[in-house]
Amino acid sequence: MTPLPKRKFSTQRSGKRKNTRARSLPNLIKCGNCGKMKIPHRICKYCNK
Repeated sequence: MTPLPKRKFSTQRSGKRKNTRARSLPNLIKCGNCGKMKIPHRICKYCNK
């Protein structure tokens, strides 16, 4: 038999974990074609290049 957790994680604990993930902002770079900011390794949503 595998061991089971003794207690359920509280909602506050799981909320803290999710909060740190949501706060991180994506790294943005300039599009080489139009010069607007975009996420790296993605298609620019303004010029589709």
